[in-house]
Amino acid sequence: MQVRTVLIPIIAVCAAPVLAQEGPSFDCAKAQSTAETLVCDTPELAALDRLVADRYAAALAVARGLDAGAAEAEAQLKAYQIGWIEGRDECWKADDPAACVAFEYQRREAELVTQFMLEDPSGTTFWTCDGNPANEVVTMYFDTALPSVRFERGDSIDTGTLSVTASGSRYDGSFGRYIWIKGVDATYRDPDPDGTEVSCTVSN
Repeated sequence: MQVRTVLIPIIAVCAAPVLAQEGPSFDCAKAQSTAETLVCDTPELAALDRLVADRYAAALAVARGLDAGAAEAEAQLKAYQIGWIEGRDECWKADDPAACVAFEYQRREAELVTQFMLEDPSGTTFWTCDGNPANEVVTMYFDTALPSVRFERGDSIDTGTLSVTASGSRYDGSFGRYIWIKGVDATYRDPDPDGTEVSCTVSN
């Protein structure tokens, strides 16, 4: 397996007037939070807002098209989106609110793409952990704005995003889950409260 060494892009943000056709997905005249004001004033953030809005619409279409559990999936997706907006709006507390808002948009896009398979993965790796073929972790990689991964282990599915590390490639998921890849070997950690770390190798 080829190690994926990716530099997470840093979006330069600066206050600037936004043309109507370059604005975000919402009405800036009704902007209420610091985050929404930043999005309205910053073309790069407005572009991220439009991207996430498009991804959310696509995810809704997938949820509504499910053969079973469509109503539940749609309700859950809408609840998560509301929660994400509330989290984004907390960026006013950050040392660099604009950078915080950019990261929140990138992370949300990654979640939507990987959870609802809105794009084909750029690669897939099957991992055998603790030398037991039955103990398998599958990672699918996606070339989202913030490089991301879909974890599959048994019936568990999660989303992770690339973190900055001194060596290898580490993707952090929910509740402490991560996989830290170094060549054909990796360390995988289950979510809390279990938090068990296992050593994994690329399956032949």
